[in-house]
Amino acid sequence: MALAAKTKYHRVLLKLSGEALLGDRKFGISPEYTRYLADEIKKVHDLGVQVAVVIGGGNIMRGAAVAEHGIEEATGHYMGMLAMVINALALQSQLESLGVATRVQSALTIVEVAEPYIRRRAIHQLEKGFVVIFAAGTGNPFFTGDTAAALRAAEINADVILMGKNAVDGVYDADPRQVSGAKKFDDLRYRDLLEKRLGVMDATAAALAEERDIPIIVFDISRPDAMIRAARGEHIGTLVHSH
Repeated sequence: MALAAKTKYHRVLLKLSGEALLGDRKFGISPEYTRYLADEIKKVHDLGVQVAVVIGGGNIMRGAAVAEHGIEEATGHYMGMLAMVINALALQSQLESLGVATRVQSALTIVEVAEPYIRRRAIHQLEKGFVVIFAAGTGNPFFTGDTAAALRAAEINADVILMGKNAVDGVYDADPRQVSGAKKFDDLRYRDLLEKRLGVMDATAAALAEERDIPIIVFDISRPDAMIRAARGEHIGTLVHSH
């Protein structure tokens, strides 16, 4: 696929939380909202941009939370990784129903439903025009979906991480849904992000993205066309960068 001249980024990694699939539900997956997300991804893919996705599992199972209720912590994290696989399959199904060729690569070996993660294969699939969904986080307990996103972005040489949030259009100094008058940042350095403890991503993910000099755009995925605007390089949300 030829890259459209109007896009700034050639290869992007979209990070979605598991909660992004909830829609108006309190638990599980909303097929309607998952289709909306697939449609937003398709818009970017149709520009010729190579799209990879990392999606969390918090809508089904959050490993750290179940560990607080007696389940051994590492086991809880593995349960959360399996939830990520479920979400990846749901998103894959909706993308393919829209005619977008998609592959799921899992950091845990589940060959019946997903390919194993192989870096060179993932890059080859992106170059062939597939949307590649990275499932099961890093495959290791104690690491978040944010860290998985930064790691995979570094491994595939992504130009940018697009971090889609739900009903929050960037990074604020407090939760704008709870604090009236919260200040939005147009851009931030990774160091500022950590020093101010803004909680947008965990410290490991921020440190890795900073070290690899991968910018992150934090934007509201629930706003139609927000992702395509970010891919085109328009000023949207908050830009987090090294310099």
